[in-house]
Amino acid sequence: MRNADMDALLAALAGIFAGEGREAALRSAALLRGAMGGDLWAAQPNCGFEAELFATASAPGAHPAAALVAAAQPCLPWGTNPADGKLSAEAAAATASATLLGPGDPIRCEDLLVGLFWQRPGSYYALHNHDADETYVILAGGAVWRAGADKRRRGPGEMIHHPSGMPHAFQAGPQGLLAAWRWSGDVNFQSYTMLPDPEAPPEAP
Repeated sequence: MRNADMDALLAALAGIFAGEGREAALRSAALLRGAMGGDLWAAQPNCGFEAELFATASAPGAHPAAALVAAAQPCLPWGTNPADGKLSAEAAAATASATLLGPGDPIRCEDLLVGLFWQRPGSYYALHNHDADETYVILAGGAVWRAGADKRRRGPGEMIHHPSGMPHAFQAGPQGLLAAWRWSGDVNFQSYTMLPDPEAPPEAP
C-alpha cells in the first residue's frame, strides 16, 4: 500500500540521520529516501497503545517528526522490542519498537537497522549494552539518560550516540518517550546484555 504519510515520515527520518553525519547514518538516510514512493507498507492492526502513543507524540516541544509518526500510525509495524527475551517482564511491557529497515524488515538491509521506539511514562529501561553502534534521536517526551559516565535529562531533538559496548539506560519522563533509533556495525541481538544496575528501581511484585 502506498502511503503519503509514510513517505513524509521516511523523508523526516532521512533528514534526521543525514544530519548525524556518520557514514552509517548517511547510508541509512539514503535507504530511507530510496524507499519513498514504494509499495512496502501494509495496513497494521491496532497496536493497543495508540492513545498513549498519540499523547506522547503531541507533548509540548515535540520534534516535527513526532506528528508524522502519529499520522503514519496505521502503517507502522509496532511489535515487541527485539530484545524482549533479555528484558524484565515489566520493561518489556512498557516498551514497543517498529523496525522499518533491517535484514527482515520492509526496507531490506543486512547490516543496518532503523526504527521507532516508544516507552510508557515513568518506566525504566535498565542498564545494558550490545555490539552494535547505536544512535537515538528523541522525537517527543523525554528521559533521564545514562550513556557511559554521562547522565542527564534529554528532550526532543537531542541525539545520543552509543558506541559499541557502551553501557546505557534511561527512564522515561512523565510524557513518555518517542524516539527514532538506528544500529550499525554488528547488528546481532545475541550480544544484547543486561548489566548489573544499582540504579534500577525494584520490580513490582
